[in-house]
Order: sequence, then C-alpha cells, then structure tokens
Amino acid sequence: MKNPFSLQGRRALVTGANTGLGQAIAVGLAAAGAEVACGARRSPEETLALIASAGGKASAVALDFADPMAARDIFSNRGYDILVNNAGIIRRSDSIDFSEADWDAVIDVNLKALFFTSQAFARDLMARGATGKIVNIASLLSFQGGIRVPSYTASKHGVAGLTKLLANEWAAQGINVNAIAPGYIETNNTEALRADEARNKAILDRIPAGRWGRAEDIAGAAVFLCSSAADYVHGAVLNVDGGWMAR
Repeated sequence: MKNPFSLQGRRALVTGANTGLGQAIAVGLAAAGAEVACGARRSPEETLALIASAGGKASAVALDFADPMAARDIFSNRGYDILVNNAGIIRRSDSIDFSEADWDAVIDVNLKALFFTSQAFARDLMARGATGKIVNIASLLSFQGGIRVPSYTASKHGVAGLTKLLANEWAAQGINVNAIAPGYIETNNTEALRADEARNKAILDRIPAGRWGRAEDIAGAAVFLCSSAADYVHGAVLNVDGGWMAR
C-alpha cells in the first residue's frame, strides 16, 4: 500500500529556509522524501547540512524578498511541485509611532512576495499541466490583533485571505493552497516576547499545552499538507498552536 504521506519524487521550494520554521519544514519535507530547494537571503548551509546528514537531498537558492518579485523567474521548467511560503519579517512599535518604511518592508516580504511567488509557481504548473501544493505560513495574528505589530498583523490577515482566494481559483487546476497558523514558537521572531518576563508568563498561562512550540512542531503539518493525504484539503488554515485558539 502506498504511503499517502510520502513525498518521494517531489521537488519543493521552501522560502526562508535558513533558520527557524523554514529550516524545520525543509528538513521535514526532505525526511519525507522530497528534494528540497532552500530559498534564503543568507546561506542556508546549516539546513543543507542537516538534510545531507539525514540522507536527504537539498540545494540552496538565493532569494531576497526585499524585492517582492525575486522569485518570478525561479520556477520555469524546473519541476517544482511544492511551494512553502515561509519567508517573513516583523517590526515592533506602538501604532502611534509606526513608520511607513517599517509598514512597507513587512507588507512587501510577508504578503506581496507571497502572492507573486505563488503566482509564478502556479503559472509554471499550469503551463506544464502539472498539479502541486502551496503551503503558506500564516499566524495566530491571522485571527487576532496582537499589539505593537500593525504591519505584521495586517500581512498575516492577508495571508489567510489570499490562501482562501487562491484555493478558490486554483483547486480545479489541481493546485492545493492551504496555510499553517503557528502558535507561539521559539524562533528569532519571538525572541523579544520570550525575553519579556510579564509577556512570556501571560502567553504560557494561556497555552493549554503549557509550553512554547518548537519549530519541529510545524514540520509534520507541512508534510501532511504537501502530501497526497491532503489532496482534498483546499483553503484551510491549520492552527498548530498548543491549543491557544481553543482557549
């Protein structure tokens, strides 16, 4: 019986794969059998080493989404059938003081780049008559407001909306578009929150699982959504949050 979670023979691009969630997802996809291209603006050598040491196959792709169109020519006739839009940045400041530069930087990377990378990927799939999977990395702030991160909150609400819109348009073309909404995960983006004793305690007090998530907690969900086990899953935003949203 064929393993529905196997990614053997599949080729994936994971953006922001040099650290954190992107690294864990890239390692997870490779462990499931995919050949993984690790897209990053800095060298993903650590990710490549982790995959190679486990017997997987991976390569590096230079991508800097300070230019939201950076991936427009990356897919053509290269056989990709999985795209994980993980690259993202965050800026923190009171909304009364938030700058236009910080607004634009976050929206460009987190939302504009995600849309146009997905568009380029889908155009290649359709030109080849191929099917594929897109997994976007959303956030709890796709549903909640948060504080002091206005552009991040706006971008992640947008990610959830675009996930549903693209699923509506592309499901009939054999392209699954879904998202993962990680909870509070130990990554560089949450370092400031974990260092704030009061905020850290308030967050932990609400998480039913009683701990911050680890990047590896996201990898299994990504493998599922990229696999044939999720062939009839379209437009879902899957919370992986230790129970935060159920509280």
